[in-house]
Amino acid sequence: MSLVPGLDKFPKHTLTFGKTPIQPLRRLSAALGGKVELYAKREDVNSGLAFGGNKTRKLEYLIPEALEGGYTHLVSIGGVQSNQTRQVAAVAAHIGLKCVLVQEKWVNHEENEEVYGKVGNIQMSRILGADVRLDDAGFDIGIRQSWKEAMEEIQREGGKPFPIPAGCSVHPRGGLGFVAWADEVREQERELGFQFDYIVVCAVTGSTQAGMIVGFAADGRARRVIGIDASAKPKQTKDQVWRIAQKTAELVELGKEIAEEDVILDTRYGGPEYGIPNEGTLDAIRMCARQEGVLTDPVYEGKSMNAMIEMVRNGEFPEGSKVLYAHLGGVPALSAYSETFKHG
Repeated sequence: MSLVPGLDKFPKHTLTFGKTPIQPLRRLSAALGGKVELYAKREDVNSGLAFGGNKTRKLEYLIPEALEGGYTHLVSIGGVQSNQTRQVAAVAAHIGLKCVLVQEKWVNHEENEEVYGKVGNIQMSRILGADVRLDDAGFDIGIRQSWKEAMEEIQREGGKPFPIPAGCSVHPRGGLGFVAWADEVREQERELGFQFDYIVVCAVTGSTQAGMIVGFAADGRARRVIGIDASAKPKQTKDQVWRIAQKTAELVELGKEIAEEDVILDTRYGGPEYGIPNEGTLDAIRMCARQEGVLTDPVYEGKSMNAMIEMVRNGEFPEGSKVLYAHLGGVPALSAYSETFKHG
């Protein structure tokens, strides 16, 4: 039974396989000294729609509105290698709607410029039939003019665009998928026979962490959700996480306020800038891959994996802690970083 009963009033269109597995990371835990038990909840394998990921879980709560409202197009936005846009393209194909994607130049990725815009997520979006529109605007998590213009064009042509913001995040229902995720974790904890002491999650546009904060606030664990900034614009990200968490809490009738202190955002690992991995990120990607056979990406999950590894090394988790790493997906972007990993 949900601890957030207000969630049940919102319709959900199933796009995922169901409950995602929680995997013990035994070799990684042992390699880091064995004092902390690490686990991963695998949102990277949550769906059969173009590799899924955390946005697919969010879209389950947005799509009912698109279907009921007679919309003709799903319209979303992200960087050239956006996981969001790839997932929106897959969902549009799955439900039979058209798709327009605005892909802005959010990452200053000059090392592999030749292939960056041809492989990975954007390649999949094109195969899925999306109308992909490139724009030179730089990174920002706010509402973008290029996105508004795409919707206005669809309207002029007689279509009805359904707006899906970056990361689904500032959509009123953008946080609901990860409120439900917290319920799912509680159910799995009962099966496992223990509670996780901490949850580590990457944060950029904010609604994944915000939903978790609301979901875990229901049993007093909001501050056990540790966000790892990967935007390199941490104030903007933290403000957005808090704003979305507050609005989501109201939406699901949580019955308690989300305070600013409930939003924990670690800002040490997001640099040098959005989409550009530092050496710690690359080392973490390799370590997780070689210890567990689990791949992470340079934009999001490599940064949150680096954070978790360093926190264990630094003794920031008390001995005996059980830490749940939220693997949000993103691996399809790896091919866009082929030059970075040409020697493994």
